[in-house]
Amino acid sequence: MITGELKNKIDSLWTDFWTGGITNPLTVIEQITFLMYSRLLDMQERKDERRSTLTGKAFNRRFNDDEQDCRWETWRHYGAEDMLPHVRDRVFRHFRALAERSGSEASLFADFMKDAQLMIQKPSLLAKAVEAVHNLPLEQGDTKGDLYEYLLGKLTTAGINGQFRTPRHIIRLMVELMQPQPTDRICDPACGTGGFLVESYDYLLRSHSSEAGTHSETFVNDKGETETTTLYSGDLLGEHRQHIDHDMFHGFDFDATMLRIASMNLIMHGVAAPDIHYQDTLSQGFAEKRPQAAKSSFDLILANPPFKGSLDEQDVAPDILRVVKTKKTELLFIGLILRMLKTGGRSATIVPDGVLFGSSKAHLQLRKHLIEDNQLEAVISLPSGVFKPYAGVSTAIIIFSKGGSTDEVFFYDMKADGYSLDDKRQPVKDNNIPDILAQYQRWCDRDGEFSDRTQQAFGVPKADLVAQNYDLSINRYKQQVYEAEEFEDPREILKRLMALEAEIQRELLELEGMLG
Repeated sequence: MITGELKNKIDSLWTDFWTGGITNPLTVIEQITFLMYSRLLDMQERKDERRSTLTGKAFNRRFNDDEQDCRWETWRHYGAEDMLPHVRDRVFRHFRALAERSGSEASLFADFMKDAQLMIQKPSLLAKAVEAVHNLPLEQGDTKGDLYEYLLGKLTTAGINGQFRTPRHIIRLMVELMQPQPTDRICDPACGTGGFLVESYDYLLRSHSSEAGTHSETFVNDKGETETTTLYSGDLLGEHRQHIDHDMFHGFDFDATMLRIASMNLIMHGVAAPDIHYQDTLSQGFAEKRPQAAKSSFDLILANPPFKGSLDEQDVAPDILRVVKTKKTELLFIGLILRMLKTGGRSATIVPDGVLFGSSKAHLQLRKHLIEDNQLEAVISLPSGVFKPYAGVSTAIIIFSKGGSTDEVFFYDMKADGYSLDDKRQPVKDNNIPDILAQYQRWCDRDGEFSDRTQQAFGVPKADLVAQNYDLSINRYKQQVYEAEEFEDPREILKRLMALEAEIQRELLELEGMLG
């Protein structure tokens, strides 16, 4: 989570832009994004250089020999007067050249970057902004995603469609539950900053690196603490590299700022040409513009689609409305995902609890379709504080496959995710995530008994779901254990009270005697 100190740094940087004459919030975010991108490019290049030294394998360089002066660690040391023209004329030209090298002429990332320009006109403002960005802890996990979220929180228009960040550890849980394979085509139809796609790529690196291709190194962080990080080369992915770089990762969103971030995020992590597009995937135009992606195209879909509000039913694709006739986006996205999956394709999707037990015709229609016409595999109930401080909504992860039918559903009642469930979200010891992964693997392997509904993990046969009108709320099926509690005989308690009362009276009489 973003800390108070980090918020202060961002607030200070925001103020610098404001006083420097850049007052449009979107422009501020865009310019900060470019600077962060420049620094992250250099960081990733250094990481790949170390990995290349370790494995002896070449990689797609981000900086050619004649572009070394475009690296962050080179030009950030320039004086303010020299820095401004260098960044404007050299670094931004390198951004555009890199975008062109990263994919085809139709690449959306190339479209994003071809008009990229430095809007900062004051050398002193650029120097301040560069120093501030350099002091941000971008190397720590998904801090950059948290930073983007905090920046977007300054926009009054942010979140009107119900978007909010998915915590990195929840993304990782979902990816590890689904175990992406190097032959998969993976999509997020509401990709935001691309967190699910980036984590899927990192999972492939972790699971397809040889012992020789795995390297741990120790460093001292900004606080003077010693940390160890592990580099995964992904050296066993060689035969799949072309597919990974050009046809594995697909993302769609209708927020252009998010798309720029998602594209940068994937490219910086090592995916040469991710397929990221501006698109409202619920609209009729999706199937018209991208017919291959819109229907039966993907092996795996990971998503946390927008929950909030309704939309214009007239613009929703008719074949989605045939699956579930509604204006509610949380229901429509499930219909969309089923349409986008190949037969046998799987999805892990976050839904609000209302999807699980809502009593409207649309809710019932969707749940029946999931159970009768597809294979609903799992419902993992998340604690309501998982998305704080952005939202307090109760949610669940549902896992399902397109086609077939449901025999039995795995339920898990998650009580803790390793963080406090208040707005502060501080690390705590209680964490069900390792148990969820272990229990779900046992379930998939048919290893063990899951009939005891007093446990956190249990199975529910289809017949029981049908009998409950396809209700998927975990509380409908979980059995609570009530322990009998023994109390002391009231007569004994009364005796002690009377003795205490007598002692108080005696001491009061003694006090009265002392007063004469």
